[in-house]
Amino acid sequence: MKSLDHYWYDRNLIAFLLWPVSLLFRLLVWARLKAYQLGVFKSFKAAKPVIIIGNIAVGGTGKTPLILELCRILSSCGLKVGVISRGYGGTGPWPHQLYEGAEAEASGDEPVQLFQRTKLPVVVGPDRVEDANLLCKQNEIDIILADDGLQHYRLQRDLELVVIDQQRQFGNGFCLPAGPLREPLSRLNRQSWCIYNGGEQKYSFTIEPSYVKQLGSDCTEKLSAFTRTTVHAVAGIGNPDRFFNMLKDHGIKVIEHPFADHYQFSESDLNFADDLPVLMTEKDSVKCKSLVNNNLWYVTIDIKLTEQFLNDFKKQVVQLTHG
Repeated sequence: MKSLDHYWYDRNLIAFLLWPVSLLFRLLVWARLKAYQLGVFKSFKAAKPVIIIGNIAVGGTGKTPLILELCRILSSCGLKVGVISRGYGGTGPWPHQLYEGAEAEASGDEPVQLFQRTKLPVVVGPDRVEDANLLCKQNEIDIILADDGLQHYRLQRDLELVVIDQQRQFGNGFCLPAGPLREPLSRLNRQSWCIYNGGEQKYSFTIEPSYVKQLGSDCTEKLSAFTRTTVHAVAGIGNPDRFFNMLKDHGIKVIEHPFADHYQFSESDLNFADDLPVLMTEKDSVKCKSLVNNNLWYVTIDIKLTEQFLNDFKKQVVQLTHG
């Protein structure tokens, strides 16, 4: 049986049958947004400027590697950066700040990945206002990057970066459940900068693999070391095909193993009864540290942003942090 998201990327019979429900969903989304705009629901301003990095459509768009790169850029400009995140898949307690040795089971996979790569302050919890308050209380920072939270209107934001998958974009243009949109496209406003994963728009970025590292050791290889090799490819992310296709583009023969986003892996999930290498995403690797298997490797990635975005983004950040 095909999953519902199979029908989100063209206008087909199933999508049209669900369209009346999506109209109701769209009405509820509109009413909630208006309630915040009119002050019926109260929103709060953090002590420091907030940049939201999120998506308007369901599914993986490359948001986490973009945040990693923005952390690097802002830090290189001399700014003290803090990150807040939902901690999806974690058990809490909420909110809490990550520490060395923090586990994905408690904090979620994406926040742990962000903390391990950046060593910047990262606070997780479902209430972004509480997250931002704790981040500012416990750390000396200049700016807050919010991982996701585009629809979390309780927290006021100074800038929204809406990450869009160039290939899938907005699907059939319908809201959930008839399409992939969490909000109608009319929601995007002058606070929202659309940045595309792929393509040639002035605000876009490309993703390239950096290196492949063996889980639980210091052994590192270039991805080219696996060219013409058959591997098991494991991906528990929003868009597993993007990972699989990246490996194929580098001449790797891929046996695909897609899992649900934020999937919690067990040893049996990665035991394929052969001696082939198992390549996974870095996001998945933070949930597999305790697994004993010399065949497990994870692929790190780097991104390249367009000069137009970099220039405009830095100018905007200067305005936010210096008034």
